[in-house]
Amino acid sequence: MTSPYRPGATPPPGCPAHARPAAEPAPPASPHTAPYAPAQDAVLLYGPDFAADPHGFYAELRRQGPVAQVEIAPGVPAMLVTDYRAALELLHDDATWSKDSRPWMPTVPQDSPVMPMLTWRPNVFFSDGEAHNRYRKVITDSFALLEPYELRGYVQGAADTLISRFGAEGRADLITQYARVLPLMIFNRVFGLPDSYSDRLISALAGMLEGRSPAEAARANEDYTRYIMELVAAKKERRGPDLTSWFMDHPAGLTDEELIHQIVLTMGAGHEPTTNLIGNALARMLSDDRYYSTLSGGALTARDAINDVLWNDPPLGNYSAHFPRRDVFFHGTWIRAGQLTMVSYAAANAQFGTVPLEQPGAGGGAHLSWAAGPHACPVRNTALLIATTAIERLTAWLSDIELTVPFDELEWRVGAFHRALAALPARFTPLTPDQAGATPWDSSPSPSTRPAPTSPARPPASAR
Repeated sequence: MTSPYRPGATPPPGCPAHARPAAEPAPPASPHTAPYAPAQDAVLLYGPDFAADPHGFYAELRRQGPVAQVEIAPGVPAMLVTDYRAALELLHDDATWSKDSRPWMPTVPQDSPVMPMLTWRPNVFFSDGEAHNRYRKVITDSFALLEPYELRGYVQGAADTLISRFGAEGRADLITQYARVLPLMIFNRVFGLPDSYSDRLISALAGMLEGRSPAEAARANEDYTRYIMELVAAKKERRGPDLTSWFMDHPAGLTDEELIHQIVLTMGAGHEPTTNLIGNALARMLSDDRYYSTLSGGALTARDAINDVLWNDPPLGNYSAHFPRRDVFFHGTWIRAGQLTMVSYAAANAQFGTVPLEQPGAGGGAHLSWAAGPHACPVRNTALLIATTAIERLTAWLSDIELTVPFDELEWRVGAFHRALAALPARFTPLTPDQAGATPWDSSPSPSTRPAPTSPARPPASAR
């Protein structure tokens, strides 16, 4: 039986929030003499068991208290905040908690698979104070110049292109053939390269994500680096109405190194969560009878499925890497200075039970899937627009689409950070280019035609 309590309201009597904390114990002895090591019973978040049933693991972690000891990869311990109020406290307290991972990095294996997500770089994720504010303003000001109707048109065009590639087959993997590819087509466009470059970006990031060997992953990383260098070189030669040009011309005056890291971060941080949001929401829509009639006009919508995912199965289940500036006694647990501490958005959201979809639009409140505080996602509206439009376009063309396997038999990718489907196999009535009526092959061009590259770039809002 789940509680009707939602985060943000006063917890009912008996909830953990009413419990009085135990007397504060003494801090650990010699806290700075050695890297933190997890207890032998630390919960492992990197195996197939966790991928198959993360909420079972979160329930176990909550029994340890608001903060639990975990391993996110072999030899990489972390503290994981699973309590909603504790998570909010951490996310808003940048006096106690830093985002700078450099003091922590020497304490863990440098070849760990989680290091790409945690290695310090001069970007908005890993900075504090004025540096963070400066980087964040570049991103928010530049994304504010993207017209929503233009972006919606780009998404519709990309969706039509992808659907036309598999529409005649009558079946598709909606992850590898749609959800994973579409955001990259959009990023290639809004960062300022012609559509002909999008396949290079897709291939490079796919190789980095799925490389079956270190050599393959290294080649993909080289391809991605080359793509970014060509993008920056093209925009240095000729500006355009695109994010790269707006980043370059922002009054913050990014160095070349800072510029590259903001682009890499924005593409990477936008790709994985948006892909997972589209995939996880489609999985819900195509396996839940409440959505079935939606495909031809019903009560529950794509946005309802997205809200369901954001509350109950966030596309990034665990992240918000923080490092205490000093030893801190945090909600009953001593955490050493510099110890990796993450927030479990998924566990915090589900602390008092699954949030039901009581009516269309329900569930859109204060979940933590976008984080919170000064490091909350700065472009959540862009991600929502891309995901919603992508789902609506797919289900409009393929109105009888259905999964080929039950929801509880879907395979989830292994990893401590994401909640991501490995595949989403579906079938539908095949479309053909010569069938009667509109098809993705002959749908009307988007009314939002992208201006020519020589169009004068609009200055960031802060410069106007």
